[in-house]
Parts: sequence; structure tokens; C-alpha cells
Amino acid sequence: MNIALVTCESLAQYAAPNVEDEDSLLTRYLREQGHTVEPRVWTNPSVEWQRYDVVVVKSPWDYFDRVEEFYQWLDRMEALGVRMLNPVATVRWNANKKYLLEMQQAGVSIVPTHWLNRGSEVNIDELFDILGSDELVVKPAVSGGAKNTFTLTKQESAIRQPQLASLLQHEDFLVQPFQPEIQQEGEWSLIYLGREYSHCVLKTPKSGDFRVQHYLGGGIEPREAPAHLRRAADAIVARYAADCLYARVDGVDSNGELLLMELELIEPFLYLASAEGSLARYEAGLAVKL
Repeated sequence: MNIALVTCESLAQYAAPNVEDEDSLLTRYLREQGHTVEPRVWTNPSVEWQRYDVVVVKSPWDYFDRVEEFYQWLDRMEALGVRMLNPVATVRWNANKKYLLEMQQAGVSIVPTHWLNRGSEVNIDELFDILGSDELVVKPAVSGGAKNTFTLTKQESAIRQPQLASLLQHEDFLVQPFQPEIQQEGEWSLIYLGREYSHCVLKTPKSGDFRVQHYLGGGIEPREAPAHLRRAADAIVARYAADCLYARVDGVDSNGELLLMELELIEPFLYLASAEGSLARYEAGLAVKL
């Protein structure tokens, strides 16, 4: 296959000593299997996307900084009839975390979430009552890499009020109760390739933090997926990612139930180096989708 691997101008800020460069790992493996693979920056207007057999969205890790431009790029891919994985419609749907609201309304258990619309006025003290928690996590509706994501306590409400009001002038946000399971156990990531379950990791934050991203000092431990989490994740992928090359289900184990934090269908790190056979499963999923 002739494959364009979609990336961004720079991945340097996401590098970490405890993980391998996944783009290079995947590119090298696919080339060894006889495929032509060319990394292509999604913002480069000179790329002739239609000359590839498939455009694989891998690491456009700046899309949330220029989301309107990203939507326009998706429109262009659609207009050109480019075969893209994951599909354009799925990527567009997954770009805004309000997809979680749709999933919740359909019966999926998510971390309780309160939505703050751009330009709205908010009283932080009221958020603690609404969500029934003494500590909250605030994050943009369109975001990645823990950008503009922070915790709030009641003691900080007066100090943080102007900051949140300022952020709301530019974009939508969501607020969730802090999940102590993240610090007590960690955040589970179940990875699916070609709709089939592939492997699982448990991500843990560094001491004193709540963010689990590896480039922020978080830890990664390959683990067998607990059966009850696997059943819940299987159902989510079957319903919302059946047409996808890859999917990552992120959540916490809360009293024996998977509480979904995010369904990653755009550009998730897939921890391919952590599981034997994952690269072969990626290629097999690619073949099936084509």
C-alpha cells in the first residue's frame, strides 16, 4: 500500500525517555512489510493527498490549537474523496468532547460532566455543588496533551474565577469531579486495532500530579485488561468505532465499573511498543479496512 501517515510540524514537546517514537516505530515496521509510508504534515497545502491508497491519521498533535483549520482540512479530504482512517466523519465527531454527552445519553457510563459554553458566566462555587465534589477537573472541550487542564479546590475558587472566566471567552470547557482512582490506581487505556482488542496499559501520574501523559512524567505499565473493563470497552468500540482502524478507550475503574473519560479516535498514542504483536495487528487492521 501507498500510505500517507498524517502528523504535525513538530512532535518534540511530546517526547519522553520512557517511550519510543511511535511514528518512527510504525513507519519502519510497515516499510519492512513492503508498504510505502510517507509522513505528511496535515497543514502542508502542497501535499497531494489523493495520490495515496490511504491517509492514516497518526499524530496531528496540534489540531486542537487550530481546530477550525483542522475542520477545513477534513472538509477538503472529504471533497477530494480521500480514503482516510480513521474516517473523516468519525474524526470530526470525536474532535469535540461533547461527544461524551451523546454517549452518556445513549447509556454509556462516563465521568460526571458539566458543560460550560463559550462566553457564559460561571460561578465556581456553584460547580462544586452541581457535581457533588470538593475537587474538580477543568478541561477544554477541544483539547489534547492536557492543554489548559487543571484542578480546582474550594479554597482556590476566588483565585481561579478570573482565570476560568478569561478562558471561557475563547472556547467551551467541561468540568468533572476529580477521580481519586487516578492517583490510587491509575487510568486504564484499552487499545483496539481493526475493531479487535489488542492490548492494555495502566497509566499513572507522577507524585503530586493528576495528569498521566508520559511526556508529563506519567508512568506506563502494560497490563491485562480486567474482564469487566474489557466488556465495557468492547461494547463502546463496537458501537462507536466499528469503522475505525484504531481506538483507545480511556477510563477509571470505579467500584467495578468503567467510567469513560475519553474515547480516542483521532490521534491517540497507542503504546505499540508495549505489546508483542501490536504492529502486526495494526497492519492486519489496515488491510481489513481497505
